[in-house]
Amino acid sequence: MKWIVGLGNPGKNYEKTRHNVGFMALDRLAQKHGISINQSKCKALIGEGMIGREKIVLIKPMTFMNLSGESVRAYMDYYKVELKDLIVVYDDLDTEVGRVRLRYQGSAGGHNGIKSIIQHTGTQTFDRVRMGISRPQNGMAVVDYVLAPFAKAEQPLLDEMIEKTCDALEHSLDHTFEQTMARFNG
Repeated sequence: MKWIVGLGNPGKNYEKTRHNVGFMALDRLAQKHGISINQSKCKALIGEGMIGREKIVLIKPMTFMNLSGESVRAYMDYYKVELKDLIVVYDDLDTEVGRVRLRYQGSAGGHNGIKSIIQHTGTQTFDRVRMGISRPQNGMAVVDYVLAPFAKAEQPLLDEMIEKTCDALEHSLDHTFEQTMARFNG
């Protein structure tokens, strides 16, 4: 079984913001495979289903971004799952819009959701899919930028990035994460 955590903020007003690309990717993956993310458990919305022969749990923490680790820890403790089966999907300022970067360890890089997960799991070693949102160019504060929607001109890149993220997640179910990194980081 794999458990995939998409990071974002709950609520309609955050739905289409840059910080919510993790939620967007999980929603698309769920839609493609007929999984409903609607069970309220472990401070999250959860959906369970099959992708190919692999059981999958899709998790959207409802704690707000900065407390994402609370939901991850609650899920780990309740279901006794292992970190080796976790993939976290989230936004990355240091990656261009439209690009996807995979890693299996590292620091939070200033991302408060990842910082919370590291704090609550006690490790920096877990698989990650970072979705590019680029950095603000016009001197806009980072907090305002990540909570703003994508520009209309970025929509095709956003859609392509969400599809590529789903492809990477699906690939990782039948291949090692290293093989998935080699294919999708190129």
